[in-house]
Amino acid sequence: MRFFLIDRITQWEVGISAEATKNVALSEDFFDDHFPRRPVMPGVLILEGMAQLSGLLLEASLALKYGKSAKAVVVVLERTKFRSLVKPGDTLLYRTEVVSVNEAGGKVKALALRSGSTVTSTEMVFAFKYVDDRQLDEKRRRLMEIWIPAIETKT
Repeated sequence: MRFFLIDRITQWEVGISAEATKNVALSEDFFDDHFPRRPVMPGVLILEGMAQLSGLLLEASLALKYGKSAKAVVVVLERTKFRSLVKPGDTLLYRTEVVSVNEAGGKVKALALRSGSTVTSTEMVFAFKYVDDRQLDEKRRRLMEIWIPAIETKT
């Protein structure tokens, strides 16, 4: 099963920062078992949403700064804190900021917020995996068209 934990990218400044939203719906599969009669979004999936946005931003930052194409893979989480539970009906705002990027990888600071209050905070270190796969690149391009339909992107 493939989880896309971003519904829409709402702010996108390559090399600097990005924001995205995730609407948490009771119909999501993970609520069946986490937990019966008391649904709570698993913390690891909140982190995954943050990592998806952060990885996309670092990949675009690599392309802009070095003219290279690679896939970002999380290798380290630092200072991760969970401050409150996320339940069906909540809307998360993922916010990520580039700390550094080079040809080997990058680092970001990321937050997940609900109604302006921090739910989760972390710093993520990514490694770049260089993959020559046109089909994967095309899938990524189509997803980005869905996630960033009408915002002005800054590159």
